[in-house]
Amino acid sequence: MTTPPADRIRVMLVDDHALVRSAVRQAITAPDIEVVAEAATAEEALNVALEVRPDVLIVDIDLPGMDGVQLVRELAPRLPQTRIVMLTVSSADRDLDLAVRYGASGYLTKDLSPESLLRAVRSAHRGELAMNRGMAAGLVRRLVDGRGRGAAASGDPVLATLSARELEVLHLLADGLTDREIADALTVSPRTVEAHVSAILHKLRVRNRVEAARRYREQS
Repeated sequence: MTTPPADRIRVMLVDDHALVRSAVRQAITAPDIEVVAEAATAEEALNVALEVRPDVLIVDIDLPGMDGVQLVRELAPRLPQTRIVMLTVSSADRDLDLAVRYGASGYLTKDLSPESLLRAVRSAHRGELAMNRGMAAGLVRRLVDGRGRGAAASGDPVLATLSARELEVLHLLADGLTDREIADALTVSPRTVEAHVSAILHKLRVRNRVEAARRYREQS
C-alpha cells in the first residue's frame, strides 16, 4: 500500500448537511490534500478537532446548536496551528468581522467554484488570508475606520493628518503585512503601497516602518 505524502494538507469539514460535505470533499480532492475528519455539529467538531488537530478546518456558520462563529471562538485558542476557514452562504459583514476577530483565517461563500475552494485551502495552509479581494478590502476598511477614529480621538495630531487610505496602509503595516500583502488586501499595486508608506514615514517623522508601526499601536 502506498504511504501518503508526509506534507499532505490534513483537512476537517464541519457542516450539518452531508451533501455539502460530500461536495466539498470532492472539490478539494487532490494528491496534496486529505480529508481526515467530518462533523455535523459544532459540539461534535469540538471533540473531533481537538483529537485529530487538522491543518485546515472548514466550517459552516449556520450549524444547529452552537453556530460556526462560536465554534471558531472556542477552537482557535486551543488549536493555534490550525487554519480555520468559514464556508457559508452568509456574506454579512457582521459574520465576517466576528469570525476573523475570533481567529478565522479565511471566509468563503458557497457560490465559489471548486477550483477556487481548492486554491483557498492551499493558501490558508500557507498562512495567507483565504478571502476574495472585495471582502478583504471591506474588512480592512471597517477595522481601520474603527481604529482610525480611536487614533484621532487619542490626541495624536500627526496621526490625525493621515488620509483614510494611509491609515489603512499603516494599520496593515502595524499588523506585520508586507507591501505585496497590503497591495493584495487593498486591491492596489505594490508601487502604490510603497508611495503610501513613504508618505506615512514623512508625516510621522519616523525613520522606518518599525517606528511607524510602534507609534500606531501606541495610539490605537
